[in-house]
Amino acid sequence: MCWRKSEPARSRSVPTNSSEMPMNHSPLAARSLSIASNSSTRWRMLLAIALVGLLLGPLPLAAQTLKIATLAPEGSPWLRELRRAGDEVEAATEGRVKLKYYPGGVMGNDATVLRKMRLGQLQGGMLTGSELSLLYKDAQTYSLPFLFQDMAEVDAVRKAMDATIEQGLAEGGVRVLGMAGVGFAYLMSVQPINTAADLRQAKVWVPQNDRISEITFRTGGVSPISLPLSDVFTSLQTGQIDTVGNTPSGAILLQWHGRLRYLLDIPLAYVIGFLVINERDWQAMSEPDRAALKAAAEAASRRIDNNNRADDEKALAALKGQGLAVIEPDAEEIARWREVGDRAIAQMVAEGVISGDILEGIRAALATPDTASRPPPTAADH
Repeated sequence: MCWRKSEPARSRSVPTNSSEMPMNHSPLAARSLSIASNSSTRWRMLLAIALVGLLLGPLPLAAQTLKIATLAPEGSPWLRELRRAGDEVEAATEGRVKLKYYPGGVMGNDATVLRKMRLGQLQGGMLTGSELSLLYKDAQTYSLPFLFQDMAEVDAVRKAMDATIEQGLAEGGVRVLGMAGVGFAYLMSVQPINTAADLRQAKVWVPQNDRISEITFRTGGVSPISLPLSDVFTSLQTGQIDTVGNTPSGAILLQWHGRLRYLLDIPLAYVIGFLVINERDWQAMSEPDRAALKAAAEAASRRIDNNNRADDEKALAALKGQGLAVIEPDAEEIARWREVGDRAIAQMVAEGVISGDILEGIRAALATPDTASRPPPTAADH
């Protein structure tokens, strides 16, 4: 056997670390390059978007359509002024804010409107203080019984207290765009009511959730019937109620006057309507759009207020012309009615229906030289 000397094995160079490996053979390095490339691309895109934003300026807020319900019927002076305000708002905001109205109670009574506002189905409504008292109890304070003798007193108190009412409602979740006085409500009835004792035999309506009216009539020994405003017309027809409190123009507007025969000539309460929207919808608007909306709504409310004062005088004359009899109580009987009102107000404060602080503010405004010590007016004076 022949033995041959074996040749030494050829050595193979093996990289000792990754830095010696060619870059195109490193998966980790390739991935790093890909990530770096993608990151750079994203930053370039973001930078481009930012530059476009700087050139174009801030993007406009989305247009808002505020759906607002009211009991005012189509064609009424109230609705005409509200629609005028809507046109002004749309023009001033260049279409960013639009107002859409649902008149004639098609969205339901005030309680239903409030519920739909909470659900976002509506953004606002023209509502009474009695319903808004569920959000802020003092919203109904202007309608305290026998509180005012004439419009000069109303004006003095509103000048002093409107801002307080608005702030309270804002804290309750709604923004007041405007307040429009409806006028003085009087007791109107199917049968004559000459005295407080006569009222105890009547079927008296009070608005739903109106604790002020309920306490007032109960203090006078009356068990009132609570119904939503939208049910009053039918209830007068069926005889479920026979006595209501409303302004002369309100009785005509809501077509109650055909069922009523008598009016007791002493102002029972001052009636006021509140144009409100949800606070969250208010906050969603830009500051300039809020200012435009508020200005137009307040101007419309002032026009409605002024129109209502003139309309009430015409409405009372029209009701008299249609045979409505006006009952004029003597001074002694007026004093009895006012005594019932004073006891009712004291009861409301005791029960927490209204706050003592706001009542003090109202009485302070009534004590000013321009409003103090005037004789009680009659319906003809209004």
